[in-house]
Amino acid sequence: MAMHITPDNRLKKLVVIGDRVLIKPTKPDERTASGLYLPPGVQEKEKVQQGYVIKTGPGYAIPIPVENEPWKSDEEQVKYLPLQAKEGDLAIFLVSGATEVMYEKEKYFIVPQGAILMLEREEDL
Repeated sequence: MAMHITPDNRLKKLVVIGDRVLIKPTKPDERTASGLYLPPGVQEKEKVQQGYVIKTGPGYAIPIPVENEPWKSDEEQVKYLPLQAKEGDLAIFLVSGATEVMYEKEKYFIVPQGAILMLEREEDL
């Protein structure tokens, strides 16, 4: 059965690896509901960008000691320490650590979590 790409599922085929995050940049001067935004001077001088987290990787891989016990099932040999960034967060990140990509005519950044300076999360405090 062939899958058709729709606006709803088009990002489902993208798998983000490791500690990386897929971010859709916001337009310059775009304020969040709480009023957070990057002034243009900061974006130019500091090479900082903001955008919304669309997808995250599984996190930082934690190696598991190999146990040579044949009766144990071959479960996944890698465990992950999850990322702080979550889908829907607004991220402020360093452009120097980011890779710009185009997907379906839209611009995204692939950003290692280490390049994210701050997250804004819409949650009830």
